[in-house]
Amino acid sequence: MAERGQGRAHGLLRNTVSWARACPRSSDFPLGGQRSGASRKRGGTSMTRWAMVADLRRCVGCQTCTAACRHANATPPGVQWRRVLDMEFGEYPEVQRAFVPVGCQHCDDPPCLDVCPTHATKKRADGIVTIDYDQCIGCAYCAVACPYQARHKTMRAGFAYGTPMANETKRRDDARLAVATKCTFCVERIDDGLARGLRPGVDPEATPACVNACITQALQFGDRDDPQSNVSRLIAENRHFRMHEELGTGPGFYYLWDAKEAVS
Repeated sequence: MAERGQGRAHGLLRNTVSWARACPRSSDFPLGGQRSGASRKRGGTSMTRWAMVADLRRCVGCQTCTAACRHANATPPGVQWRRVLDMEFGEYPEVQRAFVPVGCQHCDDPPCLDVCPTHATKKRADGIVTIDYDQCIGCAYCAVACPYQARHKTMRAGFAYGTPMANETKRRDDARLAVATKCTFCVERIDDGLARGLRPGVDPEATPACVNACITQALQFGDRDDPQSNVSRLIAENRHFRMHEELGTGPGFYYLWDAKEAVS
């Protein structure tokens, strides 16, 4: 399953941005989507919920995050786990342009998980949605169920210039052929960093590659359940939206688009 064209994604985002602009108050964007009413607290202590924030006022569409993701994860040609959509909306003379990073939303209630016949798609307690390549049979049900067009399936190894270069040969991973793949929030970096006492979203070695690479700091990563974290503060201080919240998926990816109005 090759990467989908941007045309379909543009339609998805146009509806989302238009809806967000019509609902400027942060109270119009409630948290939700928790599966089966499950609590995110254990023993009275709040658990970690990793989330990503994209500030659409800062993103310049440079695609550095896309390049960093491809380098970190060695994705084949045509597969981008982190994409940036170049969008225009409005009517002349009130036309605006926005660059919108997209990828797996790491939902609270991921539709991809429900349709997986082998339970290869899993959701961790910290909110990260993963794929067990050993269990995945490549049926692509998850790709169809995902409303964010975030999943990919590569049937054969591909290389930038036809024949593999030395670095492509070294990083080739046939376990990712004929199975579903997607953004993982660089879960290996997170887990390795935590094991070494580092803080994801603060320490670069424990933070997703796309966030580290962002030249304008439009992308941020952190613990949504920690009210003092960088992402929690950004969400609290800015008007924001999440893609297709009406579906009840509870995305873990927040988009900022304007500062909150001061309360007089």
